[in-house]
Amino acid sequence: MTCQTDALATVYAKSLFELASDAGGNDKIVEIANELEQICQLTRENQELRLFFSSPIIDVVKRGEALSSIFTDRVTDLMLRFLLVLNNKGRLNHIEPINVAFDLLVQEAFARIEVDVFTPNEIDAESINIIKDKVQAMLGKDPILHPYVDPAMLGGLKLRIGDQLIDGSVQTKLRRLSGTMKNNGGTAIRENFETYLE
Repeated sequence: MTCQTDALATVYAKSLFELASDAGGNDKIVEIANELEQICQLTRENQELRLFFSSPIIDVVKRGEALSSIFTDRVTDLMLRFLLVLNNKGRLNHIEPINVAFDLLVQEAFARIEVDVFTPNEIDAESINIIKDKVQAMLGKDPILHPYVDPAMLGGLKLRIGDQLIDGSVQTKLRRLSGTMKNNGGTAIRENFETYLE
């Protein structure tokens, strides 16, 4: 996810996480995480819904009634109550960072970690499993892989884990080799030439 979280989002996410945990443990946490992501996906895709969530001029009571009408029997009671609390507090426009913060809590609780995998071509299931096993061995967490194709890459792969980028692309390897040649190449060539002359 590209959206960033913040302290306020973390407070709301923790409250929702604890309520979900009390209401049904891990199964309920996963259910709430899925609902929250689906709602955020709707707001990303539907500009009218996004404006409905974020507009400061919509009456809080009327928006609450509309939320109940839209989401009753479509999400759990817990999620609907959470949306109504956000509405009453004027924080519905904060739902995306709350979603990010909630997802981080889920990953931590289940020892999971989101990993973006960039390759020049689509990779098959076997390759994904190999990458997953290596990342799991390296981090000790269950990686959730998101494969992306980056046609600008010559080869290799790049992994983004949180805010860290592990760049194993061919371009980066060539750039490092070029830098080494520029910095040390003359010395290495001279040493090899001198060895040859001896």
